[in-house]
Amino acid sequence: MGRYEKIHELESELNGAELNIGIVMSRYNIDVSKGLLDSCTAELEKNGVLNIVMITVPGALEIPLALQKMALTDQFDALVALGAVVRGDTYHFEVVSTESAGGITAVQLDTGIPVANGILTTNTNDQALERMSQKGAEAARVAIEMVHILRKLDEEIQ
Repeated sequence: MGRYEKIHELESELNGAELNIGIVMSRYNIDVSKGLLDSCTAELEKNGVLNIVMITVPGALEIPLALQKMALTDQFDALVALGAVVRGDTYHFEVVSTESAGGITAVQLDTGIPVANGILTTNTNDQALERMSQKGAEAARVAIEMVHILRKLDEEIQ
């Protein structure tokens, strides 16, 4: 192990008071998407977030463009992507999963606005239904935490 002059760990912070959070939800696999949304918004509210804007889009491939449009408004501290891609009998699952994830990553890297990826990719609808509550809440916590991490990094770097 090397020698370090300074090791500084940024502590996790989940205080969402005064944060503006945007959510983009896919209407495809709507039962799972609504479950993700319910758990996400409940977790955001539990952590003090009162300003939430939610829009829906047809499917997971449309999520990145809506996220980008929201990020470019400079009205949001963080964004959350919610949806479900369930494996079918064709290669389409891989295309949608890969392209939506890549688009979400591109939005946050291009804009500097954190985006929590709450899109489930599962083999079955039952798996998606089992994971939706946990994944929605996790996405909410990631969005809040990343805002604080980026703010602390801005303070540390200057």
